[in-house]
Amino acid sequence: MTRPFEHESTVLPLESALAFAPIHKRHFGTAIGVAAALTVFGFTILDLLTHPPEARSLELLEHFFTGYSVSLKGASIGGLWAFFVGWVGGWFVAFCRNFVLAATVFWVRARANLQASRDFFDHI
Repeated sequence: MTRPFEHESTVLPLESALAFAPIHKRHFGTAIGVAAALTVFGFTILDLLTHPPEARSLELLEHFFTGYSVSLKGASIGGLWAFFVGWVGGWFVAFCRNFVLAATVFWVRARANLQASRDFFDHI
């Protein structure tokens, strides 16, 4: 039995269902955090290996990440900071995306229901 104003074709194809599925906030934050940590750690090690001490290019990160320096210990500390910042940023991006998607789906469904019931009083 179908509910009022419901059509038979309400089942989404698998591709559409996956496109509108919410992103898991903790997992997305972890993925972004790991990528950010590996990037900071890798670029710090690369900077240590390729540039002489007077020509370091990553010293600006010392102002953003407490305890960071262009050294092996600093690369580890910077990686931890980058993981934390990346996790928070990734979590927030996933939260905002899920919220906007849910609000959009709600708005589209509300408009569709309003359109379907527009002639309700004509049948009374």
